[in-house]
Amino acid sequence: MKIYDWHTGPYPARVRIALAEKNLQSRVQFVSVDLWKGEHKKAEFLAKNYSGTLPVLELDDGTFIAECTAITEYLDALDGAPTLTGTTPREKGVIHMMSKRAELELLDAISVYFHHGTPGLGPHVEIYQNAEWGFRQRDKALRGMHYFDAILKTQPFVAGDVFSMADITVIGGLIFAGLVELAVPAECEALRAWYAKVLERPSVKNRITMSEPAEASV
Repeated sequence: MKIYDWHTGPYPARVRIALAEKNLQSRVQFVSVDLWKGEHKKAEFLAKNYSGTLPVLELDDGTFIAECTAITEYLDALDGAPTLTGTTPREKGVIHMMSKRAELELLDAISVYFHHGTPGLGPHVEIYQNAEWGFRQRDKALRGMHYFDAILKTQPFVAGDVFSMADITVIGGLIFAGLVELAVPAECEALRAWYAKVLERPSVKNRITMSEPAEASV
C-alpha cells in the first residue's frame, strides 16, 4: 500500500497515528506530496483524489481511498479486530459522532482559519481568501476547544473509556492549532491534560519520523 501525504500535515497525522496504533507502518510506502508547492492541486494528484486533499491511500489493486475517516475505517478493519472505530453499534455510532464533531468544531475550523485568516500556503496556492470568514472560524475552533474540555472532564477519552478515532481527530485539530499558534485556553485544563498525555503515545510522538526511510527512497 502507498500513502500520499505531507509529513507535518495535521490531516495526514490522523492516518499516520492510526497506522502506528494498528502497527501497520511496515506495510505502507509513503509518497510525499508537497503542499507548499501546491502539488496536491496538480492534475497528476487530482487524478488520484478529485478533492485535492491529503492523505490518500492507494491499495495494491490500484484503488484510491481518500478522507481520513474512510482510510482509518479500512486500516482498522484489516486484521478483523477493530480498535479505533468501535466494535458494537453503540461504540461505532458514538465514535463516529465525536470524530465528526471534532472535524466540524475544531480541525476543519482551524483549517479554514489557516487558509483565510493567515497567509496559508502562499499566494500561488491560496487563490481566494476571506479574512473575516477565517477569523470567525478561529473563534469557532476556540469554542470547540471548550466543548471538548467539558467532555474530557467527565471521561478519559473523547468517545468514552478507550482511545479511538475520535481522539485522533482532536489530536489532529490541536496539532493544527499549534502550527497556527492558536493556543488552547488556559482554563481548558482537562483538554490540556488529555493532550499532554496522548502526546506521549508512540503513535503520536513518532508520526513525523515514521516516513523518513520510505521518503528517502521515493
